[in-house]
Amino acid sequence: QLVESGGGLVQAGGSLRLSCAVSRRAFGTAAVGWFRQAPKKERNFIGVITWEDGRPIYADSVKGRFTIARDNAKNTVYLQMNSLTPEDTAIYHCAASPFVRRDAGGYQYWGQGTQVTVSS
Repeated sequence: QLVESGGGLVQAGGSLRLSCAVSRRAFGTAAVGWFRQAPKKERNFIGVITWEDGRPIYADSVKGRFTIARDNAKNTVYLQMNSLTPEDTAIYHCAASPFVRRDAGGYQYWGQGTQVTVSS
């Protein structure tokens, strides 16, 4: 139901834009969040946006570098990542929930993830 794309290898200081295509917008997918998980680390919240108001909420760790936006006509949510560092290397997932949540457990639907690797 959710499919991420846009990951890849980028040099430090570079940018990437990830996409999350949602097959169906419904109550259960009212909010779409982004998470990332580095090797041997827990899955961390990046940000979340709703289809209705489009105002994203971000984790403090990415404010000013990452931007979340949505295109309602395309049922797609984007994660624009700038000034990337090797510490941003992780698998990035989008997920959907009926409500705005920061905890991964609050999301019922998950994409398969896309790898982002930042080289130094």
